[in-house]
Amino acid sequence: MAGIAEHERQQEVLRLLDVDGRVSVADLVRRFGVTAVTIRKDLEVLERRHLLARVRGGAVTADGADEGAFEMRLRHGTAAKAAIARAAAAIVPDGAAIALDCSTTCYHLAHELRGRRSLIVVTNGLRAAELLSDSGVTVVLPGGTLRRSSWSLVGDFGDVVVSRGRLTMGFFGIRGLSREHGLMELSVEETTVKRRLAAACAEVYGLFDSSKIGRFALHSFVPTQRITGLFTDDGAAPDALAGFAEQGVEINRLPVDDTHKTSA
Repeated sequence: MAGIAEHERQQEVLRLLDVDGRVSVADLVRRFGVTAVTIRKDLEVLERRHLLARVRGGAVTADGADEGAFEMRLRHGTAAKAAIARAAAAIVPDGAAIALDCSTTCYHLAHELRGRRSLIVVTNGLRAAELLSDSGVTVVLPGGTLRRSSWSLVGDFGDVVVSRGRLTMGFFGIRGLSREHGLMELSVEETTVKRRLAAACAEVYGLFDSSKIGRFALHSFVPTQRITGLFTDDGAAPDALAGFAEQGVEINRLPVDDTHKTSA
C-alpha cells in the first residue's frame, strides 16, 4: 500500500481499528511503506477528531461516554442501519412534519427521505440537516450549542418546537433499551434534546441495531408507554423485545442485506 494518499491512509487506519480495536505504529509503517513520523502524525490528526485514542506504540478505538465521534459510529453496523432506515422511511408520508435526532441511524434515514415532497424535518443533527439541505425537504434546526463529537445541537431549547404544532412522528436512535424505562441515553445533553423533540411528536419510533440491546444507559427520554414502534435488525432476539410487544409497541425486525453495506 505504498504511496497511498493521506486521507485514504487514515481511513484504512480507522477500518483496521474497527476490526481489531488496536493498531501499532510498527505495523502501519510496514503496511503503508511510510515513516513512523508520518504514521504518528496521522494518529495525531485522528485523535484530534476524537476518532481514536493514542497509546504507547500505537492507538486504540476511542470509547467516550458519547460513544465516540459521529464519523466513527457511522462506520459501524452500516448494513443494519441501512435496512432499518429503508423500513422506517416507508412509513413516512409525503407532506408530513417529522423529527430526526442526531444519531447515525437517523442520518441513514435522512438519506432515504431526500426525494420526498413537502416534507418538514425538525432535527438537531447537523449532518442530517446538511444532507437534506439540497433536497426538496424543509429543514428546521431548533438551535442550541454545537456538540462536536456528535455534530449535534444540544441544550434545553424550551418550547420552541412544542409550541409550534404537533409533529406527525419522530425517529430516535438510542444508547440502550429498557422495558421499564423505554428509550435510553447516556449523555444528559442528548437526553434533554430528545425529550423535547419526542414531546412534540404524535408517534415515536426507536431506531437501533441489535448491538444496542443490553447496553448500559442512564437516562430515559421516551417512556415505554409512549413508544409507537421499534425498528431493529434480525440480530435482535425476539425474547429481548417481547416485553415491548406485550405493551402494544409495534416491533419491526429487519433482515440485513450485506449488498447494501456502505462505507459512509
